Amino acid sequence: MSKLTRRSTLTGLTALGLSPLATRVASAAPPALAITPALVDAARKEGSVNWYTAMDLPAAEAMAKAFEAKFSGITVKVERSGSERVFQRIAQEYGSRITQVDVVSSADAAHLLAWKREGWLEPILPEDVARSFTAGTFDPEGYYATHRVHLSVIAYNTTLVKPEDVPKSFADLLDPKYSGKMVKANPNYSGTILTATFQMARDLGWDYFEKLSKQKIMQVQSSTDPPKKIALGERAIMADGNHYNVLQQKDKGAPVEVVFATEGSPYVSNPSGLFKAAPHPNAARLLHAWMFSGDGQQMIIDYTGMYSMHAGVKPKPGRKPLSEIKTMKEDPEMVLTQAEAIKARYTQIFKV
Repeated sequence: MSKLTRRSTLTGLTALGLSPLATRVASAAPPALAITPALVDAARKEGSVNWYTAMDLPAAEAMAKAFEAKFSGITVKVERSGSERVFQRIAQEYGSRITQVDVVSSADAAHLLAWKREGWLEPILPEDVARSFTAGTFDPEGYYATHRVHLSVIAYNTTLVKPEDVPKSFADLLDPKYSGKMVKANPNYSGTILTATFQMARDLGWDYFEKLSKQKIMQVQSSTDPPKKIALGERAIMADGNHYNVLQQKDKGAPVEVVFATEGSPYVSNPSGLFKAAPHPNAARLLHAWMFSGDGQQMIIDYTGMYSMHAGVKPKPGRKPLSEIKTMKEDPEMVLTQAEAIKARYTQIFKV
């Protein structure tokens, strides 16, 4: 099967009589969804829920188990892959008139914009989002909300990089002394890296990547992979990747440290939404509401080390507050329109 792109996906959906990116009339947000005994009972009758996510698999499975423990009788089926693969899979399924996905969480916020405009998402506003999230962290019509936030960062193995040689910026990574010592992920697979590549190309210029490509970099797929490579000592430095995976490795005793680049670290929101054609609609509503609850959001912080937009959760001790980190600005609208061009240019530069 040929590789799906956003352009080919939308073209194919039009041929099927669906209306991609159709103009919609804005509507008010739905009433806040509370977790009630009636909702729990209805979800238990369905028995399961399908969650498509780009979250690191151990973290996603831990969240699934926590949900199952709280709401016995409901099984969470985790379908984990890179965000770009999740996007392609859902397009393939819908193109074949298959509706398996209930709830989706992506590291590419542009995906939620696309699904909303195609009319595939159900407007659901969890009670905790309405009460404890600020404007700008959720869709005003209730189609999605920011489930978590993480950063794409530089990191290094402390046993392989001397203190005086630790890079402080993305510009530092162009130094010849780092040649053959770095690993980075691929925007063709990872939504995190696609989002980060857009921000870096906008702020630093594509010539930065042209120069970086000369550094004999190990290319991997997911943004979860570079932290593992430096923790194992297979490479000394990661040029990009999830900050939370590095911190998890550090918590396990690995000799790794995060670097927040002086230019700013790419900011990656991870929105979640519920599909209108969800095969388990009540279980989907329950999972979606729980994911944004105080318990669900506290788990995001405590287990993964990512950031929550919930005003009522407590920060993890020892983690640098997001407000104290210089970040680049996210722009899902631009990523939606430029994604394929970004992937194509990256592929040309890095020959991947």
